[in-house]
Amino acid sequence: MLKGDVVIYAYMRQYVNSESLPQQRKTIAAFALKKSININKEVIEYTTKNVSVEERFEFEKFVHTLEDGDMIILNDISILSSLAEDVVKVVTCLMSRGVKVLVADTGSSIDKTTTLGEFLPYLNDLSDAQKRVSKIIGRPKGSKSNSKFDSLYSRILEMLNGGYNVSLIARELDVSRSSLKDYIESRGIKDILNDFSIAKEPLKRLNDRLIICLFEKNNIIKG
Repeated sequence: MLKGDVVIYAYMRQYVNSESLPQQRKTIAAFALKKSININKEVIEYTTKNVSVEERFEFEKFVHTLEDGDMIILNDISILSSLAEDVVKVVTCLMSRGVKVLVADTGSSIDKTTTLGEFLPYLNDLSDAQKRVSKIIGRPKGSKSNSKFDSLYSRILEMLNGGYNVSLIARELDVSRSSLKDYIESRGIKDILNDFSIAKEPLKRLNDRLIICLFEKNNIIKG
């Protein structure tokens, strides 16, 4: 395959509580067949525990290989991460690179045209799943400590995007303003929103903005 050609990846990940690899492969293959998509490469990531995305070094290497126009097919959105905030960071990074994500189990796609409103249902599902799993197995080693705001992550994101300030959100959710402010800052939610917005700008404007992807804190890249 010549450099510059679009590459379509089937990306699978084996981790705690994930679908089995054979089931992921089956779902992706059925989706690709239905959509008449020719998968060029298969990538499998193995993780023995639910760690934060910053600690998944093989995934980091994979992201570095992606180019504008490439596509990734996933069994479901949690393959990117089981943590809602990490999913937003990864999706923002992929959008800034011009990479399209296809989600097989829902038949949907995520790219630069995707709005936050269209993306939020993914986060709601992840937050609910994360809440259920944390009750069973506790906090995964290496992940951020649980917060009572985790289940409200997508609502907080939506309200901030809608122009609500921290005081209004705290009143709406009936929570402490100071605790909410600390949570928003610790999770970098405002920065995530800003990056998500930048990543959807038209290419001619995006090229004039700098995006720092999750794994590239020491290397500034252009979208």
